[in-house]
Amino acid sequence: MDKKQLCQAAMDMLERAYIPYSGFAVGAALECADGSVFTGCNIENASYGATVCAERTAVFKAVSEGRRNFARIAIAARSDDFCVPCGICRQVLAEFSPDMEVICLNSAGESRSFSLRELLPHGFDGSFL
Repeated sequence: MDKKQLCQAAMDMLERAYIPYSGFAVGAALECADGSVFTGCNIENASYGATVCAERTAVFKAVSEGRRNFARIAIAARSDDFCVPCGICRQVLAEFSPDMEVICLNSAGESRSFSLRELLPHGFDGSFL
């Protein structure tokens, strides 16, 4: 899948977001090292702590299907600025692929790419345990 297709898959997920409280839809498309792609959207809950971000939805779907090596993720929102993953999502992504590419999109469909290490330079990992 090329970058444009991956970004489109993330944008397509915006319509599936369950966002009755924030109104802020996020979509994600996670490409695994083997080329498979898992998508996700944010799913809110009245108990805010039970809310799950789009990125983690995609990761959990991939892991539950046996994938643990990720190449890149595209994250889309209807915001003026680029939609970057929250701290929890950065940590979850780093658990599996700390060197992956993170493609962040804005409402205009423009993208900005980061390495996950740029976004989480001193992440916590198993070496601390």
